[in-house]
Amino acid sequence: MLTFATGLADAISILVLGHVFVANMTGNVIFLGFWLAPRTSIDLTAVVVALPTFACTTILSGRLARHFGERVRAWISTVLATEIVLLVGLSVLAGSGILGYQQDSKLLMIAILAVTFGLQHSSARQFGIQELSTTVLTSTIVSLGLDSRLAGGTGERQRLRIGVVATMCAGAFLGATMSRYVVAPVFVVAAAVIAASLLIFRFGPPAAKPAAAEAN
Repeated sequence: MLTFATGLADAISILVLGHVFVANMTGNVIFLGFWLAPRTSIDLTAVVVALPTFACTTILSGRLARHFGERVRAWISTVLATEIVLLVGLSVLAGSGILGYQQDSKLLMIAILAVTFGLQHSSARQFGIQELSTTVLTSTIVSLGLDSRLAGGTGERQRLRIGVVATMCAGAFLGATMSRYVVAPVFVVAAAVIAASLLIFRFGPPAAKPAAAEAN
């Protein structure tokens, strides 16, 4: 579900807000490389906003995780609830016309989205499940091949990894399709998906401890 929301957000950021990713920072580093090349005309303003904002958010996320310690359920619930508030608030601001999709006002939208998905990605990373690194699919695809039975592996977690890749693609597809007609409601859809994840996490089986905590 969280991967689906990531696909939605990056579809809007690329197709509506310009050449910028709000969740997949690898793409922004590549855009930065394009900009450094001679005689390129890429506007790097959005990337300059998204990349540092995302990075600073991961620092705050690390502090937050250490504050909660072994209270994993409370920690993840707080993160997901914060994401929901940010996305719903952004949808209201965009839908009412307070924030636009052009010029300077879109930079605030990019920053809010970068904070939202910076929280999500860094928390998933600290939670200790590799496949929940909801923005870096390259390593998931590599693991999919290396651990497959065709490669002589056990095929462990194959369904999960395939599901992660397919879910990201599905989120991007829905986001791209919706962006032809509406934009603000896409943020509500992403918030709803994250809310469903929050309910499942909050009221589901006890959560495992983060890998970092288990190592101590």
